[in-house]
Amino acid sequence: MSNGKRTAGFSKTSLIKGIQCPKALYLSKNPPAIEIKPDPDLEAKFQTGREVGILAQQLFPGGTIVPFSDLSATEQIAKTRELIEAGAEVIYEASFAFDGIFIKADILVRTGTTWEINEVKMSTSVKDPNYDDAAIQYYVVTNCGLPVSKVSIVHINNKYERQGDIDVQQLFTSEDVTELALVRQEALPDIITNLREALQGDEPTIDIGGYCTYPYSCEFVPYCWRDIPEDSIFSLKGRGINKFEYYGQGIVRLENLPLDKLNDAQRFQAIATINKEDTINSAGVNDFLESLWYPLCHLDFETFATPIPPFDGTRPYQKIPFQYSLHIQKKEGAEPIHFEYLVEPGDDPRRELAEKLLSEIPEGACVLTYNQTFEKGVLKNLAEAFPDLADGINIRIENIRDLMVPFRKRDVYRWQMRGSYSIKEVLPALVPELSYDGLAVSDGMMAMRVYHEMCKIDDPDKVAELRKGLLEYCRLDTLAMVKILDELIKIL
Repeated sequence: MSNGKRTAGFSKTSLIKGIQCPKALYLSKNPPAIEIKPDPDLEAKFQTGREVGILAQQLFPGGTIVPFSDLSATEQIAKTRELIEAGAEVIYEASFAFDGIFIKADILVRTGTTWEINEVKMSTSVKDPNYDDAAIQYYVVTNCGLPVSKVSIVHINNKYERQGDIDVQQLFTSEDVTELALVRQEALPDIITNLREALQGDEPTIDIGGYCTYPYSCEFVPYCWRDIPEDSIFSLKGRGINKFEYYGQGIVRLENLPLDKLNDAQRFQAIATINKEDTINSAGVNDFLESLWYPLCHLDFETFATPIPPFDGTRPYQKIPFQYSLHIQKKEGAEPIHFEYLVEPGDDPRRELAEKLLSEIPEGACVLTYNQTFEKGVLKNLAEAFPDLADGINIRIENIRDLMVPFRKRDVYRWQMRGSYSIKEVLPALVPELSYDGLAVSDGMMAMRVYHEMCKIDDPDKVAELRKGLLEYCRLDTLAMVKILDELIKIL
């Protein structure tokens, strides 16, 4: 349904991009002369969002979908009009256009003489940008002549625990955002006018700012930030100074910062980087090493988390382990023995993984992790899921020690770590000959994505290739721990 006006067109997504930053909208219409690499994690997120949207349709059964893949935008709008005039009660992906803005309402429900818009999100709460989303939908639909009595954000209920088939009424919860949608849509005409003007001229002269990453990360950061040096004020980790405030004063490089204005952690990083200084606190390293014992088991999990819980006893976004790597040293300096596990595609991995892990980690062994909060969380979930294994799992939890500790406390700090104690920064600084570069899988997000891909294909050769990449990556995580520990021992 459209008023027939011919103007520069927007989708709801592009309009929200422009609200965040007009320059990002301009660049999306006029790509810069620099390679902007596609973000596979973002595409995976979109696919998951589509799956959540389809499942949410079951909240309002019996509706008719207006497909976007088989019809042009004009045909989608016409199909929506046809369904409304035919008396449809529920329409999925209902399509409208007003003033050159094209939107698709996830779930449109007739309530007597008015309609309700239900926008589906895969988050576990309503976030501020969702109100703009709702406002745009209200603005377009009502200006197309359809009376709207309510706009709701339907999102995931992270307290839901699956037992049997998915209960959509429990998985989703809904929040009425009509009042805020009404308020925000009043500003839309001016916003749209300003964005159209921005698209008519040259590239907007908008400098970098907090809007480069909030509320959404912008794909044009490599372009807009291309002149920011590596050791800039933006490389400072953690909370502290307002970096954009100093940037606005023309202070970009670390060496130009007034160091007395920095907190202890950021001052430490800045001085170490400027002077290329390393720090070693032998007493702290010794205390850490004294807390370990043998046999020593270097443990790392890979997990996935989805908004739709895949197995009985799981909740939305619960971290479910599908893989682990284990390097066991029987005594100090011993050649580690490697064990590993990777579930077969599609199976619930938890029971088999837990049993295999308990058989491989001796009951009295020291379990070394990198960021113990993560591994402990995974193990606690396994103990809750399988009470008969809980005692054995809890003993291993009690024996966990964290290799991150001496780096978080900065008992060992190399200036190349750039203020971080992530293993991805610590490893190249301490063990430069060991690297994730060149691996088919090079980080945890990629591992999760590859696992999901492996679960969706039938080609055994492709599955074998993906498994190989996952195993190599996870193995390197625990081998890296072995090598980092060796370096700590050498320090003393």
